[in-house]
Amino acid sequence: MSAKIYRPAKTAMQSGKAKTHVWILEFDQAIPRKIDPMMGYTSSADTRQQVKLTFETQEQAEAYAQREGIEYRVLQPKEAKRQVVSYTDNFKFSRQQPWTH
Repeated sequence: MSAKIYRPAKTAMQSGKAKTHVWILEFDQAIPRKIDPMMGYTSSADTRQQVKLTFETQEQAEAYAQREGIEYRVLQPKEAKRQVVSYTDNFKFSRQQPWTH
């Protein structure tokens, strides 16, 4: 039984950072998925794959995994590089590209 501990990334659909400050422990797939020959549905007998545990800090997630005897790996989050842009910079005299209509 193995798992990964990570902090989720910001959703691409909105600019907010909701639900990105928690750490998630998610179990890896232990049994391969099967395709139903008649309907084509993909199914699995591994129910641990559906479990996602949330923690306030990385240390809490690691402590839980150690206490329960779960092998784990930690995926460190990559911080977004924010570029500060001002609307008034569009109309600067020293602008690199000319401003046109």
